[in-house]
Amino acid sequence: MKLLEDRIRNDSEVLPGNVLKINSFLNHQVDPELMMAVGTEFAHLFEDAGITKVLTCEASGIAPGVMTAYELHVPMVFARKKKPSTLNDEVYWADVYSYTKKTTNQICVEQKFLNPNDRLLIIDDFLANGEAVKGMINIAHQAYAEIAGVGVVVAKSFQGGSTWIKKHGYKLEALANIASLADNQVHFVGEN
Repeated sequence: MKLLEDRIRNDSEVLPGNVLKINSFLNHQVDPELMMAVGTEFAHLFEDAGITKVLTCEASGIAPGVMTAYELHVPMVFARKKKPSTLNDEVYWADVYSYTKKTTNQICVEQKFLNPNDRLLIIDDFLANGEAVKGMINIAHQAYAEIAGVGVVVAKSFQGGSTWIKKHGYKLEALANIASLADNQVHFVGEN
C-alpha cells in the first residue's frame, strides 16, 4: 500500500534494537484518513472470507480494527490489557510479551463477545515476533471461533512473526512489509 509506505518513509523513526517508531500516524497520534484507507484495503483483501467479527488488541490495534470492521459491516472486539473492575463476567485470557516494552501483559476478552459461530479477522497494528497475534489466536481458540485470517498494518518480515503465522496455516496480509531496518533506513520487501 503505497500511501502507507510513503508515511512510513517520511514520518517514522528507526530506533536502536530494530524498533520502528510510527507514533505520528498510528501508535500515538492517529491519522483517520490513513486508517480509513487501511480499513478499506483490509476489507477488500478479506471481502470473500465470511468475516463475522474483527478481533484486535488495545490500544494501537483499535483504529485499524474499527475501520476494517466498519468497511466489512461487522462488529469489532478488542482484547483489553487489564481486566476492568466493572467486568465480572467470564473472560478468555492470554499472555502477550511486548517486544518494545519488554514486559508481559495479560489480554482478555469477555466470553459473551466471541463464540464458535464466529469467523474472525485478526487485525494488528504492527507485527514483529507476532506475540500479540499469537495471544489473539489463543483467545479465538478458547472461544472455538474460526480464524479467517490475520491483517497487519506493518510487518517486520525479518523478525519471525510473519513466518510463524504462515507456518501455522493462517492467511496473512500485511499492508507494508519491511525487509530490514539496516543503516537506520526502512527497506521494504521487493525493493531494489
